[in-house]
Amino acid sequence: MSEFRLQQLKSHIVSERRITTMSGSPSPLTTHVLNTALGVPGSNMTIRLYQQDRSANVWHLLTAGTTNSDGRCPGLITQQQFVPAVYKLHFETGQYWASLGQNSFYPYVEIVFTITDPDQTYHVPLLVSRFSFSTYRGS
Repeated sequence: MSEFRLQQLKSHIVSERRITTMSGSPSPLTTHVLNTALGVPGSNMTIRLYQQDRSANVWHLLTAGTTNSDGRCPGLITQQQFVPAVYKLHFETGQYWASLGQNSFYPYVEIVFTITDPDQTYHVPLLVSRFSFSTYRGS
């Protein structure tokens, strides 16, 4: 296995707690995009985080960003903003695959989840190929 690939794998194993927001405090919500077709991080993918207003049945955009070279998008939300609610992570997968010169079955992926205890740390990764995706709740 090449040294470059070993470094990539090591960076995926290191704790998410090192990811911090602009204020320097750890973000309680992190994500990580992995391109499982090529075995590399999903870099330069646009991500948006929304919070649901259940009374009006609408989504409010909280933040938007782009994954870095490691497939991560640090600083999604501050601890003060992170309250019990329903959230949605929106990943622009179609644009990502188009930037690689490929088409995709999924123009975007949305992961909707409920936070009941905002004092916990949540990691919501996206494992994606052109024709499939998977996610899970990490910590």
